[in-house]
Amino acid sequence: MKYALVTGGSRGIGAAVCKEIAKMGYPVIINYVNREDAATAVKNEIEAEGGKAETLKFNVADSVETESALGGWMKSHPEDYIAVLVNNAGVRKDNLMMWMEDSDWYDVLNIHLNGFYRVTKMLVTPMAAKKWGRIVNMASLSGVRGMQGQTNYSAAKGGIIAATKALALEVAKRKVTVNAVAPGFVETDMTKELNEDELKKTVPAGRFGKPQEVADLVAFLVSDKAAYITGQVIEINGGLNT
Repeated sequence: MKYALVTGGSRGIGAAVCKEIAKMGYPVIINYVNREDAATAVKNEIEAEGGKAETLKFNVADSVETESALGGWMKSHPEDYIAVLVNNAGVRKDNLMMWMEDSDWYDVLNIHLNGFYRVTKMLVTPMAAKKWGRIVNMASLSGVRGMQGQTNYSAAKGGIIAATKALALEVAKRKVTVNAVAPGFVETDMTKELNEDELKKTVPAGRFGKPQEVADLVAFLVSDKAAYITGQVIEINGGLNT
């Protein structure tokens, strides 16, 4: 059976993606680190709609924890494989670089970029062996054009974009697609402290995006309809970057 894994799937964009992919018939693995209650709520909502879901706790920033959790899942599912991977786990620790703490630099890169590496490395081999897979990496407008006060975040997301393009070339012949989605301002916990009233004035569409809108795009990219799309970075930002 083909499963889908969404890292950071308990809230915001990740939760919306879990619910949307479940509607496509995939049993969804909802990854979380601290918010077991939120992950369980997503699981219950999926099951209430007739879908299948399970939660899996591990921190993508921790290599031992990640390998143990995913390795354990694989051992307990010898006849199944994770065919759809959405690398969504992330964190922001914004500051001007001149005032940035070393920990804020390394933590952001470790969660986003190294987390992508740890999870994807373990799961791309089974995809290639089965000759079918979908990988969607959550990038950001910050990784496309850079954002003041987000040198660490821009570096991490820019790295993910470059890795997306390279990995797509490596596995294309195995019918595994690798794409990135780059949202602009979206209404989530990560943006709730921003001045939405002021920032939405900079967006041609005049508003922040919804998590569901990002989830709809991800669902398309993991569908059979997107089989000829790989190595691409698709922006979803209301025209903020054209």
